[in-house]
Amino acid sequence: MSERELFQPLSGNEMPRFGGPATFMRLPAMEASEGLDVAFVGVPLDIGTSNRPGARLAPRQIRDESRMLRPYNMATRAAPFDSLRIADAGDVAINTFDLGKSIGIIERHYDALLATGCTPLTMGGDHTIALPILRAMRRKYGPVGLVHVDAHADVNDEMFGEKIAHGTPFRRAVEEGLLDPKRIIQIGIRGTMSDASDVDFANANGIRQVRIEELMARGPDDVMAEAREIAGSEPIYVSFDIDGIDPSFAPGTGTPEIGGFTTFQAQQMVRHLMGLDIAGCDLVEVSPPFDSAGMTAWIGASMMFELLCPLAASIQAET
Repeated sequence: MSERELFQPLSGNEMPRFGGPATFMRLPAMEASEGLDVAFVGVPLDIGTSNRPGARLAPRQIRDESRMLRPYNMATRAAPFDSLRIADAGDVAINTFDLGKSIGIIERHYDALLATGCTPLTMGGDHTIALPILRAMRRKYGPVGLVHVDAHADVNDEMFGEKIAHGTPFRRAVEEGLLDPKRIIQIGIRGTMSDASDVDFANANGIRQVRIEELMARGPDDVMAEAREIAGSEPIYVSFDIDGIDPSFAPGTGTPEIGGFTTFQAQQMVRHLMGLDIAGCDLVEVSPPFDSAGMTAWIGASMMFELLCPLAASIQAET
């Protein structure tokens, strides 16, 4: 078997879609230390969530739904598996009972992964996981920019008196110097709020927030042109919360908000990331217990593939 064949997803013409390995896109299961360019990584953590639980089950469910994905993106002509070593590197062994210890475990896992030269594409888990991943990113790249697609800004100061939870990661990341606030754009923000502190924090730090009303008025193409300008040419991190998509499409999430964008608009936004310097991505907040038909996990798997395409192009541009 050639190397190119080794790193191709298992075809549905070779093995029925309902069979084969339980990895993302039925890729080989390998450690990042084996010279991978991209690793799909699961972080099955949801003890940072504040409403409906279940995101700990998302990596396994997203992998299962990914069996329907094929290796070529016919909209963009991206073919990431033809030139890169891509595999499923398994899950982070978080501490089920202690959020603080889990944060440290995730940090160390991503320190080791990034040290191999591999770029991570992460399946959450709740959005708390972005903080330890960004801490590891800071040690390798310095402060990075952020393209954040979400219904919520996740810049709360605290939740139930705690400084680290799924609604606080990007406030902590700015305070800790993990992110360059002038290179942050948050897209799709909507819903009711307890107060205006999220907006005030963003305005005080130069963070660009695009509320859903503006996104709908301008359209994804125009908003993402601005996102590209804000991101610039330096490394960025991309964080995609599934609740950015309207719950009529993706109901299986912990904190759904009505009035979101469609799955096609989500694809359009991610495709506009092509050409940016992407240091890593995540897809978070899928909750399988509230996803009776599996559609949210299927959307999550599909968006993981969409994220892979510009990420792979970023790696290819460096070689």
